[in-house]
Amino acid sequence: MDIKVLKLQNVSKQCIVCGIVNDASLRAQFLETAGGVLIGVPQAREKHQSYPDRMHGGVIAALLDEVVGRAVQIGAPDVWGVTAELQVRYLKPVPIEEQIYIAGGITRNASRLFEGKGGIYLARTGELLAYSEAKYIKLPVERIADADFLHTQWFADERPIPDISGFAFPLTFF
Repeated sequence: MDIKVLKLQNVSKQCIVCGIVNDASLRAQFLETAGGVLIGVPQAREKHQSYPDRMHGGVIAALLDEVVGRAVQIGAPDVWGVTAELQVRYLKPVPIEEQIYIAGGITRNASRLFEGKGGIYLARTGELLAYSEAKYIKLPVERIADADFLHTQWFADERPIPDISGFAFPLTFF
């Protein structure tokens, strides 16, 4: 199944998941798709492991939190939220030596709260390795970050769009 990518979402400077100047960052890129699913392409490295060659559980949770929290911005880039609840289910070890994709979508979007689901998939097989369900409280960005955040820390991702054409993502997960 071909996934139609609409655009790349913005990135920040210091975020642990998408930050482009943070040495510890996963430098993930986030692709908005025509189906309303957000796909993330992280760059896991040795510093993100717990046991050898396995991603740390906290890093897994951060990826799932980020992809669901960002998914609400598909078609609504001015909507921001803070995590109220995150439940993670770890199914299989997440390797750091192989490409993974994260995917997230919104399951409920109300005036002050949104909910969604996320998953981490092995890129070559589409196998689900971990998944989450989460709730977020909507807040204006000015209540979450400094007033200059949107002008100095949040900007267009100028990197090429990653090729995810071979990704066997099960779009029915959401």
